[in-house]
Amino acid sequence: MSTAGCTGGDDGNSEGEGGSQENQGEQAAVAGETLTLTTTTSTYDTGLLDEIHPQFEEMYGVTVDAVAQGTGAALESARNGDSDVVMVHARGLEDEFMRNGYGINRRDLMFNDFVIVGSEDDPAGIQGMDSATEALTTIAEAEAQFVSRGDNSGTHTKELNLWEAAGTEPGGDWYQETGTGMGEALNIANQQGAYTLSDRGTFISQRSEIDLTILVQGPIEGGPEILANPYGVMAVNPGVHDNANYDLAMAYIGWITSPGAQEAIADYQMNGEQLFFPEAISEDPDFQQYVPEGWSSDSADE
Repeated sequence: MSTAGCTGGDDGNSEGEGGSQENQGEQAAVAGETLTLTTTTSTYDTGLLDEIHPQFEEMYGVTVDAVAQGTGAALESARNGDSDVVMVHARGLEDEFMRNGYGINRRDLMFNDFVIVGSEDDPAGIQGMDSATEALTTIAEAEAQFVSRGDNSGTHTKELNLWEAAGTEPGGDWYQETGTGMGEALNIANQQGAYTLSDRGTFISQRSEIDLTILVQGPIEGGPEILANPYGVMAVNPGVHDNANYDLAMAYIGWITSPGAQEAIADYQMNGEQLFFPEAISEDPDFQQYVPEGWSSDSADE
């Protein structure tokens, strides 16, 4: 039985006497257990999870073990049976994960956007460009230093998609792959006066400690839609990995997509700026969020 949606109410508790008893039963069933969440470095490094998880842990009497790995590694851990639920931000990789049967009950969770950042002197002259691909092409033509995460994360996947859309293959001494999380990549770019692609949330959380500035904005500030950065959450399929804690994973998904948790995500700020924007609750829900792109019941029968 799916427990998602059983945690109604603005504070995540079921309303009404019967609903309260049902919720108490669910809480008792999972109390004392540990939920393993594999997730991106951006949700962890920004402090968001540390801020919102105590409510879930207290409500259910459980512990959330959030393992920040980057999207590719987070999904790989789940494929190997080392995760109960994943929270990532690369829809193409998420779709592949679901098509292969590893992930189920996906939900849109929240979004922010990507930005291209660099030093204020901007040696390639990309500041204010309204095309992310044009900005990357300009950086490549100038052979200006660019730091890539190079770690198969959601941000790295987006960066590679941008290079492909630009018709440019990066390489050479000016292009450095670090194999690190977003925070460390920003630090390296800062030390070298280089450009890099960052999610807005991590950049905001570190802005006071680095000398980089946003040179090309994402859609939140009127930039190109190609820099949109949506996050999804899904349970690991217990039919593939019977050790996956499906009941607790679904309780978590139900909680984090509830009005109370979505409000907590919207309220979370760093240096007076909102880092993430809730997307789980909509007047016109997108049912494609639950299945891989292009999937239909007809195609499944073919």
